[in-house]
Amino acid sequence: MVVSEPEQAGDPNPSIADQVTNLAGVIAVHARLRPAQLALVEPGRRAVTWGELEDQVAAAASGLVAAGLVAGQRIGVDGANSIPWVVGYLSALRAGLVVVPTDPQHSLRQRDSLLADCGARAVLSTREGNSPIPALPLTDDGLASLTAPDRVQVVSPPDAEALAVLALTLGTTSEPKIVMLSHRALLAHLRQVGAYGIVDSDTVVLGILPFFHAYGLNAVLGTCLAAGARLVIPDARGNDLLEVIEAERVDNLPISPGLLYRLAHDGAALGRLATVRTVVVGGAPVPWRLGLRFTEHTQIRVERAYGLTEASPGVTSTVGGEILGPLHVGRPLPGVEIRIGDGSDPSEPTEIWVRGANLFSGYWPAGDGAPDADGWFATGDIGYLVDGELFLVDRTRELVSVSGFTVYPSEVEQSIRQLSEVAAVAVVGRSATAGGGMVAFVAGPDVAEAAVIDHIQAQLPAFKRPSEVRVVDDLPRGVTGVVKRAELRRQLERQERG
Repeated sequence: MVVSEPEQAGDPNPSIADQVTNLAGVIAVHARLRPAQLALVEPGRRAVTWGELEDQVAAAASGLVAAGLVAGQRIGVDGANSIPWVVGYLSALRAGLVVVPTDPQHSLRQRDSLLADCGARAVLSTREGNSPIPALPLTDDGLASLTAPDRVQVVSPPDAEALAVLALTLGTTSEPKIVMLSHRALLAHLRQVGAYGIVDSDTVVLGILPFFHAYGLNAVLGTCLAAGARLVIPDARGNDLLEVIEAERVDNLPISPGLLYRLAHDGAALGRLATVRTVVVGGAPVPWRLGLRFTEHTQIRVERAYGLTEASPGVTSTVGGEILGPLHVGRPLPGVEIRIGDGSDPSEPTEIWVRGANLFSGYWPAGDGAPDADGWFATGDIGYLVDGELFLVDRTRELVSVSGFTVYPSEVEQSIRQLSEVAAVAVVGRSATAGGGMVAFVAGPDVAEAAVIDHIQAQLPAFKRPSEVRVVDDLPRGVTGVVKRAELRRQLERQERG
């Protein structure tokens, strides 16, 4: 078992998360401390200071209450990253509502199905269309129109255990679940990250990761709010990302492996990151060769992080320590404990258990799957510890039995990635009715099936070799870049049924 204790941070801002019981309360604190300092920037369009943000959040929260919404009720927030999205999110939290972030790429039917499952009373949305759920416009004008003529001050309910967010997991290995995150869990993660001191009121952070996912919502947006940092929110379709980084002097890049790949393979891009000091990749594993390539060209280290929606979302990070190889994801965040299996042999790859104040309250609606009576949660991931450092091996659902041997697909994938022409790979098990074994899905503009098969036969013992290699144009991915193996399994199952 390993626990990291919080350290004394040089910047006072991390303690702001200790001063409130509702995440939206940090805005009022910053509005008092630095009212004229920029908080949010949409490049080429607009920016708001902490004082302006507080005014907008307070007005919209009053409007939500005046509209008849009551603390504890659920409200959707549906749209791409933007300043109105942040205002809508924070105003709902301040009113004591439970936010259900939705993927703007999903159809209205998919969105409304999720909101109905959560019992949402309304949705703040950038989209129009027929919907049984009352919609409020997620725009500056729409939020301003909520303000009641007899505006009253809204005081956030002071219960830190109250639900704040219902977050949907990505469903990369199984069907998505709705995770119940309390204000206590969100704020605990912000205190844990704040202890590192890498984000403060002088930091400029890129907000490109989607806010509807826990990584973008709390590891990026939440961290900036707690630290008083400036968050730059680019338009993914209308802004040149490199121009934004240069012009706004972004120095902290929380990104996905997919964006890291684009930057590492764009020679022109590598020379335009002069202001960047920190790069953190989470949400999906970082291919070892990719991280080395990026660092070689930029001299910027790529920090790894491991987490899950149920942990709001952080568990470990390499910040402040060495990076020890392809499977290494760092030490536990301050205040987080990790146990491997029953704790008897942490060096033997087994299921990872986590304990900490940042953990969720269970799955919606019944609260099942919550941490046990001692606070431990079984993550479903396989890993091991060496001198307190966590190495992530695979998901329990992904393990494949071949000829009586247990095979970790991630180990097979690491071997296949050694081929320079391989851009991405995913290995999944085939059902027993289809003969068992594994199928390797490989993508890359110049990859050849025969070359992959020759490499596998030369590098891997027979029981670890996939029974089939399929070269594909691309692999299905979630918003953080992690491959959706569940979708690949469903493809195989459909083909088996004929």
